[in-house]
Amino acid sequence: MDREGVGPHADADAETAAAVHGSRTPGRDHGGDRVKIAIASEGSKVSEHFGHCSTYSLYSVENGVIFHREVLESPGHQPGVLPPFLASHDVTHVIAGGMGPRAVELFQQHGIQVILGISGPIDLVAQEFIAGRIVPGVSSCHHTEGHSCDHE
Repeated sequence: MDREGVGPHADADAETAAAVHGSRTPGRDHGGDRVKIAIASEGSKVSEHFGHCSTYSLYSVENGVIFHREVLESPGHQPGVLPPFLASHDVTHVIAGGMGPRAVELFQQHGIQVILGISGPIDLVAQEFIAGRIVPGVSSCHHTEGHSCDHE
């Protein structure tokens, strides 16, 4: 299987990412539990900026098998709206290329694990997550002076 593009950016510090995101292999942490993955999507690819994506691809997983897939239209990027929106859809994990630190904190407050630094085709990313092969990386969105992502 071609896994090019799935995973962190080349400059990712996996040890730091694992500490922030809780696990180097999040998909394996749940055994037989049900999880619901929301992947920030632009077409068939993982969106580089979580808050600016057009849709969220939701994958309901039980015992390592996707049993339901749906696409949610984004309600738009407004501070504090997306964490409760996705929590209301029973999302347990969010996967994206990048997200601001305040958004990560808000998702964590809603009990949702955030996995950043991911790129590639959304279906492949979902399978790699389930198999425990997703390694969180560095967010593709960096909040530094001159930053232009327009989110927090």
